[in-house]
Order: sequence, then C-alpha cells, then structure tokens
Amino acid sequence: MPTGILLVDEILEGGLPVGAITEMVGAECSGRTALALSFLAQITQASRVCAWVDVSNCLHPESAAATGVDLCRLLWVRCGAAAATKAPQFSTNGFALQEKYFVPRPVTKGLHGGGFGPHPRSEVKGLSEAVSSFLRPQVTAPRCSEPQRSVINESVVVTRNPTQQSTDKTTSIFSAKPWSRLDQALRVTDLLLQAGGFSAIVLDMGSIAPEYTSRVPLATWFRYRAAAERSQTSLVLLTQHACAKSSAELALRFEPGKAFGEEKSVFTGVEYCVDVMRERSRPAFTNVIPLRKPPQRASDATWHSRTSWAGRR
Repeated sequence: MPTGILLVDEILEGGLPVGAITEMVGAECSGRTALALSFLAQITQASRVCAWVDVSNCLHPESAAATGVDLCRLLWVRCGAAAATKAPQFSTNGFALQEKYFVPRPVTKGLHGGGFGPHPRSEVKGLSEAVSSFLRPQVTAPRCSEPQRSVINESVVVTRNPTQQSTDKTTSIFSAKPWSRLDQALRVTDLLLQAGGFSAIVLDMGSIAPEYTSRVPLATWFRYRAAAERSQTSLVLLTQHACAKSSAELALRFEPGKAFGEEKSVFTGVEYCVDVMRERSRPAFTNVIPLRKPPQRASDATWHSRTSWAGRR
C-alpha cells in the first residue's frame, strides 16, 4: 500500500506491506510520524478506516488533518487519559476545576464561629499530633566511606541527599506510569486486531524509553503478526528501539531530521532520511551466479517536509 511519498515508495517497491508488521525505528523528530500520517492519509482518502493507538497522547489532530487524514475515518485511542478525567471538571476563566470545589461546605452547628465552627475543646484533640510532626529526629549524614542505602517503599522516595525525603505518592509511582500506559496500548491493539475492519493500525510508542518497550514479550509481537495476517491489517510500530525482531515484515530506520532552509533567515522545512534495515519480502539469496550483473537496489531515501508558510516550489 503506497505511503504517499514517492521516494519512499520507490525503495519499497510500492509501499508498506499489507497484513504484516512494519516497524519504524528512530529518534524523535526523525520523520516517523510524518511518514505514518502520510500513509494513513492515503488509506482514509480511499474511504477506509484506520486506528491510531497513542501511548503518550502526542498526536496533533490539526497536523493530521493538514496532512490529508480524514479524521472521520480515524479512531484515536488516548492511553492514560481516562485517569485524569474521572471527576467532572468545569472551566472557569481558563482554569479547569473539579466539581467538589463548587459544592458548598456543610453547615456545622455550634456555639462559636457564628454557628459554623466547632467547639474549642474539639480543636485541642489534634494539637498533639500536629506538634509531634514537627519534632523529627535529626538525621546524621553518612561518612564518605559508608555506602548509601536506597530504601524505596510505597510512600517514601529517597533522593540523592539522605537528609531530604519526599512523601509524595505520585512521585513514587511515576516510574510505573509509562509501563501502565504501554500495557493499556498493547491490550487495545490486541482488541482492534481481533475485531478486524481496520485497514491500518498505528501503535505510537515513539515517546516511550527503550527500557520499557524491550520488556514486551516476543510472543506478543508474534500474536500480532498472525492477527494482522488474518485480518489483512497493516500494523505500523513507531519506536525508538527495534523490539518486534523477526515478527516485523519490514523494518525502517530513520535518521534525525535536519533543518532544510531555502532561505537564510526563514525555516522552510525538515530533511529526513530513511534506511531499510530488513525486508522479508525480498528474494532469498541463491548460489546461482547470473551471467549479467543484476541491477542494484537502493535501500535509503531522502525527502523533505515543507512548512505551511513556505508554500510549494
């Protein structure tokens, strides 16, 4: 299936494979998303349905529409966004506030405070606990020769300085957030492949560190490969490090983009370079030596993406 970029389609002899896994490996701002959006634009313009599984919520719908993607035929799955929208929110002067801040506090009848405050005797009950929290034992700094032990539990995160500790629970579970979003994305991709009906599914893991994507079992990619072949779906993986291994039919490596300036003081676009690492559809090597030297096939391509203010030239 064509990608919409002629130079890339020439080295791939038509485009990305159908019913297989295509892995696009490269750093951020290397052209992976641009090629994936151009590929989806060709599919949606042919009245077909696609899906974009966004692990880090990095997809920009306006840029996708400007590329030519029909958003009415694109399913956008935002992983990890449900946790932030559990409580209903209201917008006030540009700030999002939860519903609990708009509910008035219940009236507490009492003798003091105009009928709203509690009795002074009840205020003394928590005074001892409040004072004891300020009286912490003094922590002595370890010597240079003594090793520093790092203790990590559910509510305490030990920093490099042993005299400072943080009791924020959100900081202690921050390292587990990328894996939880990735696990949710893998489950969603499995459901979409099993359901069928999608011509292409893009699993965007470009913002996830390789230490998390490498933890995905190889059996998962093998199951995705079989499901994509059965449903004739083109599964595109956007990663920083190759993780699908032999399950990928096509593996592309992207180099970091370079600024393409036709003008000296105006930014007009980015120059991208892609190289074919592995393509299983190529003919296998044989021991038969032909009489004539076969034509060599190029394995890399370079193209440009222009900004909207530069226009067409």
